[in-house]
Parts: sequence; C-alpha cells; structure tokens
Amino acid sequence: AGARRIEAGSFVHPKYVPQMAGAEEVMTPLPHEAGRSRIGLVLNGKGYDRAIGTAVDEVNVALSVTDGFGMKNQGLSVDQQVQMLADIIAGRANASGSPGATPALSATLSCVWGCPFDGEVSTGQVADLVGRIAELGVEEIALADTIGAGDPWAVTKKVEAARRAAPDATLRLHFHDTRNTGLANAHAGIEAGVTVLDASVGGIGGCPFAPGATGNIATEDLVYMLERAGFSTGYDLDALIETARWIGEKIGRPAPSALSRAGGWPR
Repeated sequence: AGARRIEAGSFVHPKYVPQMAGAEEVMTPLPHEAGRSRIGLVLNGKGYDRAIGTAVDEVNVALSVTDGFGMKNQGLSVDQQVQMLADIIAGRANASGSPGATPALSATLSCVWGCPFDGEVSTGQVADLVGRIAELGVEEIALADTIGAGDPWAVTKKVEAARRAAPDATLRLHFHDTRNTGLANAHAGIEAGVTVLDASVGGIGGCPFAPGATGNIATEDLVYMLERAGFSTGYDLDALIETARWIGEKIGRPAPSALSRAGGWPR
C-alpha cells in the first residue's frame, strides 16, 4: 500500500503481553529492501538485544513521561528509563563492526497528554524529558497520547515546547482515538509543523497497561484527510481500505476505522 516505515513487531515479554509473542518469527522473514524500514518496538535493553538479533532496520525505544505509567509498563521510573536508554546508546557506540551495522534508533514518549495513574501531565514535564533524550543524541522523538486524552490546543502547546527543547530532533506524533479526538489532534500537529505521524491500518491497537485504551488513529482515515487537503502521502488509499477490511475478517469483527466502513471519496 506504499508504506515505507512499518513497526512490525514489539519485543516485549510474552508473559505480560501475550498478544505480542513471536516478534522474532514475525520480523525475521520480512525482506530487507532499500528505502524501507522494518521497525521493532522495545521497552528495555533485553528487548533491544532481541530486536537487533533479527536485523531490524530501526529500533523504537518506548519511555514514559510519568513514573506511574513507567512502573506499570516497564517497572522503571522516568529516571531509570532515561538511564536504560543511555545504556542502549552507549552499547551501540561500543558495538563492533562497520559503521551502519547497528539499526537506526528513535524514542517514543508515552502519556504525553495524560497518564492513567498520575493524571495530568504538564508541558514542562514533557519538555524536560524531550530535552534529556535529545542530549543523548536521539534524532527522532515521538510524543504519544497513549490513552487518547489530548485535545488539539494541548497538542499545539506541547509540540511547540518539545521543539524548543530539541530544535535539531525530528518530532513524530502518535495518537490514539480513544475519545474521538485523534484526527483533530493530528491536524493540530501538522499545523504546528510536524510531518511524521504514527497510524495503524484499521485503527486497531491499544495497551494492556492503560485502562480503557483503544487503537491508534487509522492509517486510511489519516491518509484520506491529508490527501483531500492536498498533501502527498505516497499511500494507495484503496489498498489501505482493503487491508483494513481484511484485518476485520481476521479478528472476527469490523475494524474501528471510518473508511473501512464508508470507503473513500464517493465515485
């Protein structure tokens, strides 16, 4: 369907997240192609080692901006998570082999617009952590609305604060549509200058450690909105819709996305 970067597996403990078991079996046979990135999500150093063992193109390290979610999701406080990321980066720097032998690295900050355990998250809290991660040399930092609590105005404020804290980093946005604000939040992020957004075909997804969490904004819904506005995404919208409907068949219920039900622009 035209995707160039796909987070295809999560290298997390299958005991705690059985839905993500078998990441190696999923990732290993995926073909390596120039211009495409196979991304593995990790929560700690052990997950990182598992991911690079499959020759992924990119590793996405997840951290939380709050101690409450960090302890529930990873068993680590914010400070411990930053140290964990620093250790991974140090290990990459000391890895033997030719330059480029290690995969690209990005970081995703969870609960930027609200935490199910600690409640409100301040703009200063987010900016501080973004700055600390940027100082470690991470070139792409994602701000994630893990529980779908954000609103467009709060998106604008925190994107602007993150850009001030890490002016040289690429910002990426990751929205969930839990409270039906996902696309509005994506619009706010784009208006604030962000050009990289996460999305999930069909709008599936969620998090077992975030009560009430639902899926990400749907790729096909986001692509439809962007292309109607004149943006170029490189995606085949019909192929995305077809894939979302296929996913619905596989999971035994219709995918949550709007376009998987309504289709694209009426012909």
